[in-house]
Amino acid sequence: MVKIVDHGTWIPREEDEGCHPAGAEPLWNESVYLDFTADDGSVAGYVRLGLYPNWNRAWYWACLVGRDRPTVLLADDHAPLPGPDLTVRGEGHRAAYRATHEVTVPMRSFRLTLDAAAVPVVDDPARAYDDPGGAETTLLGFDLEWTTVGGVYPYGFLPRYEIPCEVAGTIRAGGEEIAFSGHGERDHSWGERDWWQTSWLWSSGRLDDGTFFHGMRANAGVELPWPCFTVPPGGEVGHRAGFTASSVFGADGLPAGSRLLVPGLAMSAVPVAFAPVAMTSPDGRTARFPRALCRFETEDGRSGHGWTEWHQPPGWRGHAWG
Repeated sequence: MVKIVDHGTWIPREEDEGCHPAGAEPLWNESVYLDFTADDGSVAGYVRLGLYPNWNRAWYWACLVGRDRPTVLLADDHAPLPGPDLTVRGEGHRAAYRATHEVTVPMRSFRLTLDAAAVPVVDDPARAYDDPGGAETTLLGFDLEWTTVGGVYPYGFLPRYEIPCEVAGTIRAGGEEIAFSGHGERDHSWGERDWWQTSWLWSSGRLDDGTFFHGMRANAGVELPWPCFTVPPGGEVGHRAGFTASSVFGADGLPAGSRLLVPGLAMSAVPVAFAPVAMTSPDGRTARFPRALCRFETEDGRSGHGWTEWHQPPGWRGHAWG
C-alpha cells in the first residue's frame, strides 16, 4: 500500500489520478508534471501537460537538457484539448508530435511516451522565450515510467499532490538512444491558476545518499506554512511545512542560484541547464518560466540533482523572493 500523507485536511484518492470536471473559472486548469534526472546530472528533462477547457486549448511542454548538452525544447501553448485518454497531438514550433500519458497503477506508476519531429535546439536559453525560427531542430522521443518511492504528498490547502519517483526507460534525441535510469517527481493539480499574477519557487530533487526532497512557496504577500517534504533512504514521505527560499537573478532575469531550506535540510541550488518557456494570457500579458536542471549542495556535505522553477509574471521583480 502506498502511503499518503494525512494533513487532516484534503487527502487524494486513487480516482484523483484521473481528470476532474472543469470549474467555471476562465483560467481553470488541470496539470500533470513529469520530471526526470540522471543521478549525475548528465541528462534530464520534464514534461508538462496543462488542460484549459474553458480556454479551448492545452499546453504541452517537453524538453531534454543535461550537463554539456544543448537544450531541446518543445513548447506548444495551442495544442488541441485531448480526450480522456490524454493522448496529445500537435504542431508546436514546426514539431509534429504525439504524446501519451497513462496512469498504469494509481498512485504507484505512470507511463509517458513522446514521438516528436523537428524540435528546436536552443543554444541560448534566453532565446527560448521567443519563437526560435531558423534554429537547428532534432527528433525527440521518450518512453519512460515513473514508479513511486516513499509515498504521496498532498498540499494541505489546494488539490495538488507530489510523488517522488524512480524513473526508467528510453530517450531518443536525434540519432542518439539513451537507456535511462534515474529519479524524478510527478505532480497533479487542478483548479484556477493565474500564471500572470503571482511569482513562485518550486524545487525537487534527490541527494547522493538517496534522500528525496521537495519545497514550494509563492510570493503571495503573506507568510504561510509552505509545503515541503523529505524522504530518507528506504523511508516514507512525511508531513512537513515551512519551506523558505531566497534567490539571486541576473540582468536577463535568469536565476543565478537559490538558498533553499526544508526544515532540517539547508542547501544551495545552482542551475546547470535551463529549459525556459513563456506564456501569453488571454489579454496579451506575458509571463516567463525559467525552469532549470540544478545541482544541489547541502550544508552537511551531500549533493544531488533535480529541477527548480522560478515563475516570473509581469512585474515579478517587485515581488519579495524569500
